[in-house]
Amino acid sequence: MPSPLAAAGRNLLALAGLMLSALALCAPPAGHAQTAATDAADPYIWLETNSPRTMDWVEDHNAKATAVLEANPRYPALYQEALTLAEAKDRIPSGEFLHGAIYNFWQDGDHLRGIWRKTTLASYQTETPDWTTVLDVTALGKAEGKSWVFKGVDCVRPSKRRCLVNLSEGGEDAATIREFDLDTGKFVEDGFVIPKSKARVAWEDENTLLISNAWAPGELTASGYPYIVKRLKRGQRLDQAVEVYRGAKADGGYGVSPDVLHDSAGHRLAVIVRPLDTFRAETYVVTPKGAERLNIPSKASVDGLLDGRVIIKTEEDWTAGGKTFPAGALVWTSLDALKADPAHLKPTLLFAAGPKEALEDTSSTRDKLLLTVLDNVKGRVYVYTPTPAGFSRTRLDLPDNATVRVTDADDDSDRAFIGVSSFLTPSSLWLADTASGALKQVKSLPAKFDASADVVEQFEATSKDGTKVPYFVVHRRDLKYDGSNPTLMTAYGGFQVSSTPNYSATTGKLWLEKGGVYVLANIRGGGEFGPRWHEAGLVEKRQVIYDDFAGVAQDLIRRKITSPRRLGIEGGSNGGLLMGVEFTQHPDLWNAVVIDVPLLDMIRISKIAAGASWQGEYGDVNANPKAMAFWLKTSPYQNLKTGVKYPEPFIFTTTKDDRVGPQHARKFAARMEEMRLPFLFYENTEGGHGAGADLKQQAHTTALTMTYLQMKLMN
Repeated sequence: MPSPLAAAGRNLLALAGLMLSALALCAPPAGHAQTAATDAADPYIWLETNSPRTMDWVEDHNAKATAVLEANPRYPALYQEALTLAEAKDRIPSGEFLHGAIYNFWQDGDHLRGIWRKTTLASYQTETPDWTTVLDVTALGKAEGKSWVFKGVDCVRPSKRRCLVNLSEGGEDAATIREFDLDTGKFVEDGFVIPKSKARVAWEDENTLLISNAWAPGELTASGYPYIVKRLKRGQRLDQAVEVYRGAKADGGYGVSPDVLHDSAGHRLAVIVRPLDTFRAETYVVTPKGAERLNIPSKASVDGLLDGRVIIKTEEDWTAGGKTFPAGALVWTSLDALKADPAHLKPTLLFAAGPKEALEDTSSTRDKLLLTVLDNVKGRVYVYTPTPAGFSRTRLDLPDNATVRVTDADDDSDRAFIGVSSFLTPSSLWLADTASGALKQVKSLPAKFDASADVVEQFEATSKDGTKVPYFVVHRRDLKYDGSNPTLMTAYGGFQVSSTPNYSATTGKLWLEKGGVYVLANIRGGGEFGPRWHEAGLVEKRQVIYDDFAGVAQDLIRRKITSPRRLGIEGGSNGGLLMGVEFTQHPDLWNAVVIDVPLLDMIRISKIAAGASWQGEYGDVNANPKAMAFWLKTSPYQNLKTGVKYPEPFIFTTTKDDRVGPQHARKFAARMEEMRLPFLFYENTEGGHGAGADLKQQAHTTALTMTYLQMKLMN
């Protein structure tokens, strides 16, 4: 028997037709009528607030989940192992080149909320660096009575003496921004302070900020982001800031953002990016005459400034200056030419991806441009050097068959830190001299689990439409191909985010060592093969993403690596949506489903947290009938059904998540409860869009998850 919500969904088109007939040309688009009808049929909208009634509901369901999971005999050991791994002091301390030193943010058992600290480059390369604490976030929170979570810093160039420190209460995206002096080691008295908000800030110079913020009540987009940029001088109050650019309240995406780029020659370029949706934007150059539109495609962005040359990345084909550049390419033009005529650019090609390549990231040192590229999901780093004719290119000789990432580049020298990681080899950090190509391994993580009997293989599955989908399998060398192996499979499949091999101490220690198999699927929607791999699954074409994931699962079963009884899946955020769809579309394929900080109600997504900012990925159900039709038949919350044998899922979220929000997870659990379907639900009261605000909370989340997976797949 179908649920009341499903029945209501089938009647939405008829209802919209009646409304159109009654209101004629004054009626809103059909999507609005359908959304309104769905809202009216939704008895759990009350769970979208953090009211006392809601929090009582959360507390009750948390108690039920912990009564099951924490009472499991596996839990105590798993928690202790997870905490030991999280608090381990032999982790690699990531380094940032800053103000003549190496800075690092560090958390361990003695510093639950973390310390920001510094050392010299020479000391950093030793086994036991001599660290000096710059800011103790735990102590600061205690002194100020705040649950501060460190959200990073932005330091003014070229001196890098003054920094804007971002502090969040409980891990939310919204942050308080305060000016900090690295020479004195103190917050600047009467310095820049921006109260809690989702402001975007860029240093224009040491005494000037460009700030995108809500300057008056209501000056936010539908997704809760700012759209007005103002210039604030030192000594001015916020209400004295002068407007530089104004977007529109109806803007999509993540809100208007200023950015100021520099190079070592003293050149500077200030730009303002106005998102039109998740992936399309307009770019403006800040000039003495005001903000002037830069004539680049809506899926292109200014990516860097080096030697007076502006680096531009395009995610769509672009014809300019009589040349056509492919999607996924980098081009460059001179800063002088761009400033002189931003409406008529004549760029030159710098990089174009090969058939199985994808440009992942760019960064720059003082004199070099660094490109991180995936080649069939294997990492490469290339060094580009400016020449009179353009750029020359060399490749850094880093370990192969691994994920490589430039973790930081020094724009005061040609040094860079590069992280190298793979499934079974402990992560390492390398110091690169990009001028000479010299490489030195300066840090290496000790082995956190026994991988001596494990191997990694890469296979291809065939999706429903015939597309070949690669995936990695990590397993014991003596694996028995009889379908009996407990297997955990994951993917992301969205926002052009690439899923690549990574050394995970928790996955290795708490899953692989226990005899589990781990699978990472490179499904469409990600960025593993460039923009087209991503765009193949946008909006109403999204079913191919879910078919790819199911196709990999079916291939695992066909190879007898596992079976539905032993197959579990896990994903978070957009990956949580993936889990929800796979849960409703293929309940027979899995015996465990972990749905982390998920999107699940795709009809009301624009009304929950920052959901309206992702319409470029998922579509606008209020304005696009095709998007509405697709999500009515695909949205997990709307497609739970009675009479179906679903596996018992573990649904995890956090109260402080102001990006996706806990609303999706709560409502999905409530709908399952209404249908008398089994589930476990846990909501952490801190942590933002993640596993927890500190290491103990994160270890607790890990232990709950691993207890659930072992309970379902290893019994």
